Order: sequence, then structure tokens, then C-alpha cells
Amino acid sequence: MKKETLLEIILGTIGGLVFAIGMCMCLISEWNLFAAGVIVSIIGFIILLCIIPVYRKEHPKKSINKKTDWGLVLTWIIGVVGALIMGFGMSKIMVGSPEKMDMIIGMITGVVGLLICVLNYPIYSYLKSNK
Repeated sequence: MKKETLLEIILGTIGGLVFAIGMCMCLISEWNLFAAGVIVSIIGFIILLCIIPVYRKEHPKKSINKKTDWGLVLTWIIGVVGALIMGFGMSKIMVGSPEKMDMIIGMITGVVGLLICVLNYPIYSYLKSNK
């Protein structure tokens, strides 16, 4: 493993964890840390954005004059939407004291989000083969 790849992995891990902790601080009302959670989330997002100049510096041939792979962009969008739907389903089940209907809606929504994430790779393979 190269040193620059390790730096990208470390920045991604730390930035993702800080961003996730900030989101938890915002969304868990029992903590009463909404304002602090917004600040922590922004710091995590800035750490994640620091990966871009590191990547461009260490991989100059990959980042210059390269066509955008719109299939890959669509795959990322589908993955993010699927993860958000699955997270909504999980939050319906886990937050507070869910009633029976909340549990059912949460499980169905979580499974739908999971299916979207699982079907993401076959969608990308199909788009890539039909170029």
C-alpha cells in the first residue's frame, strides 16, 4: 500500500466518523446537542473534502482530462438514495418506543433500501455493458 493511499484512507475514515457523530448529535433529541452537532458535522465534511486535493496531488494523471463516467455517477446516486431509505427504515424501528405500525413500516422501508443498495452493482454492470 502506498503512503498516499493510506493518507486517503485515514482522512476518509476520520472524516466519516466525525461526520457520523455530528449527525447523531443532531438527530438524537435526547442529547440536546443540535447546534454542536451541526458544527461537528461540518468539520467532518471538511475533513472529507480534504481528500480531493490529496488525491489530485498524488494521482495527477488520473484526475486531468478524464471523461466523466456518468454510469458511475448514477451508481453513486442510487447507492446514496438506497442508504438513506434504509436509514429511514432503521430509524423508524430504533428511535423512541415504536408502535407496531412503525415497526412494520420501518422493516419494509429498510428492506426496500437494502434491495436498492444490493441492485446497484447489476445496474452499473448493465449501464457499462450498453455503452
